[in-house]
Amino acid sequence: MKFSIPQCIKYCFAALLVFTSVQLTAQNVEFDKKNFPNDKDGLKQAQNNIKEADKFYEKGSRTDIEKALSLYLSANKFNHRNALLNYKIGRCYLRGQNKPAAMDFIETAITLNPTVDSEAQYWLGRACQYGYEFDRAIDAYKTYKARLMAKDAGRVKEVDKHIRECQVGKILVENPVRVFIDNISELNTRYPEYGPVISADESVIMFTARRDDSTGGKIDDEDGGFFEDIYIAANQGQQWSIPANIGKPLNTNVHDGIIGLSNDGQKLFVYRTDDGGDIYASTLKGDSWSKPKSIGSKVNSKYHESQASLSYDGNTLYFISDRPGGFGEHDIYLSRRDAKGNWGEPVNLGPAINTEYDELCVFIHPDGKTLYFSSKGHENMGGFDIFKSVFENGKWSTPENLGYPVNTPDDDLFFTLSASGKRGYFSSIREGGKGDQDLYMITFLGAEKALIGNSEDMLIAYQSNPVSEKVIEPVVELPSANLTLLKGIIREDESKNPIEATITLVDNTKNIVIATLESNSKTGRYLVSLPSGINYGISVKAESYLFHSENFDIPVATGFQEVVKDIDMKKIDIGSRIVLRNIFFDFDKSTLRAESVYELTQLINLLNEMPKLKIELSGHTDNKGSAAYNQKLSEDRAKAVVDYLVSKGISVSRLMYKGYGLEQPIATNDTEEGRQLNRRTEFKIIEK
Repeated sequence: MKFSIPQCIKYCFAALLVFTSVQLTAQNVEFDKKNFPNDKDGLKQAQNNIKEADKFYEKGSRTDIEKALSLYLSANKFNHRNALLNYKIGRCYLRGQNKPAAMDFIETAITLNPTVDSEAQYWLGRACQYGYEFDRAIDAYKTYKARLMAKDAGRVKEVDKHIRECQVGKILVENPVRVFIDNISELNTRYPEYGPVISADESVIMFTARRDDSTGGKIDDEDGGFFEDIYIAANQGQQWSIPANIGKPLNTNVHDGIIGLSNDGQKLFVYRTDDGGDIYASTLKGDSWSKPKSIGSKVNSKYHESQASLSYDGNTLYFISDRPGGFGEHDIYLSRRDAKGNWGEPVNLGPAINTEYDELCVFIHPDGKTLYFSSKGHENMGGFDIFKSVFENGKWSTPENLGYPVNTPDDDLFFTLSASGKRGYFSSIREGGKGDQDLYMITFLGAEKALIGNSEDMLIAYQSNPVSEKVIEPVVELPSANLTLLKGIIREDESKNPIEATITLVDNTKNIVIATLESNSKTGRYLVSLPSGINYGISVKAESYLFHSENFDIPVATGFQEVVKDIDMKKIDIGSRIVLRNIFFDFDKSTLRAESVYELTQLINLLNEMPKLKIELSGHTDNKGSAAYNQKLSEDRAKAVVDYLVSKGISVSRLMYKGYGLEQPIATNDTEEGRQLNRRTEFKIIEK
């Protein structure tokens, strides 16, 4: 395009005005009298605000930073063109809840005075990273890095790590995981709520909070917040009950935080600030929690032990420690329970899991092999990200980032997952929260599928904007853990009153005890996690009652299922009988299989404990085959059990056997499930 001379002069003059305006706008304005000759009172107030804010900022607690920010912002209203003040405001935001707000203030500070602080570009990078402005963050980090001296190798390494985080962040944000993340509003308040833990069936949630109704009602002088207490809520189907302070002896007049909960909700772990920080355990007896006790000197040390997660069988404890000999500052360790019930020497999980940076918030899933944890190492997008690793073939898999929007450039901690694998719980500071840290629920939606307008997914996601028509999409398989949750109530057979009992979980193939648990002494409730791929024998014992047995043979490929089974215990009386569900024979034979050993041992123990007890062993079949054939098979099988007992020292005079063939079915023979129930071995008390 050609310009006439007058037009060219006019254009250049306009450009000069714009340039001059920018220069004037970018001019740093100090807080002194010459710049504000007509408002001495306003200037004095602003100067006083800055001095007072500086004092609060130096104290450094969360409350002090909030006070400092308020005073700085007040002074900024008087003069928003001071580089140092804008920089201080940005630094306050970076130490608070709204870190991305620091971007504009630090950038303004640099524009007003490029030398406002030698660290300004670094903090601009941090602010941009928190605000998902990854390219801007990388530019700021590179600018900062170019000014570092060769001797600052550690700082260069740190900056390079942040640049890599931004690169990872770009990838994760461009490929978000399919989840809903919902604020659990009924659990949250304007105070901090964090560290959620759940029972495996999600019937109970516990968490730590710093509310004004904390035990003792005291405020921590170090940060100005109320002391931590533990809270509990029950699942009511569509929402959680109103959380209740769990009270004493778990909560005291100082900080009390929950750090772990067993799958059945009967044992919890708390953190106490003893000797640098230790782990304590408490057990639920009826509806009362026992006084927390240290879990022992092998796990606890003079160093910092925090956060614990108990394996599904109760025999392995995963925990965090910064003891010497690790790979980073805080590492993940495990300790195994010995035959006496004590925790053994801790073992570091190794470099596949632990990095030179911090690992925190460990959680072992009820499937017994999937580990979740937060880490500043591995491929993360900033701060702590949540990762998972699976233990298979004797080693841990490469940790996998759970992705965006579960993870953010800020710290993402305290993740726990339901036994089904479909819902996760964690705490976070997010837009739209009730204040400070809130508790959130993650719903994992499964694999991607083609979007269809007005679909059911859209109806769920946009309930506030209903549509008039609905199109059913193809079913998408949601992620599911390979395990079975068995739960119910153990009760007395006649009265149906709940009773306390011991539940022993056995691997029938290996004839080893996997776990021993207790039902609740008041409610009789029990919950057992059964990872797939094992033939389980379950034995239930209670004083003055016959033992009860169940069998669950769960193939490897079995996905998640929840089985509710109430167990009725029979008194040790003449005429009482039970089914021995873990007595196995070869097909169409009377040969006892090795998987029967533990069940037979239970019967031997009962007979030895009660030397006057006489019993009848009976065999039963389904209706497949002739009556004569089934009669003989059932009698031979009953005799095989008697022969085994006699071989182990039980007097034959105390034992009778009889085959009933197909005469006494306990279920229909029209289905395979019913026929399987009818093929059984029983014993009945005939004298005591």
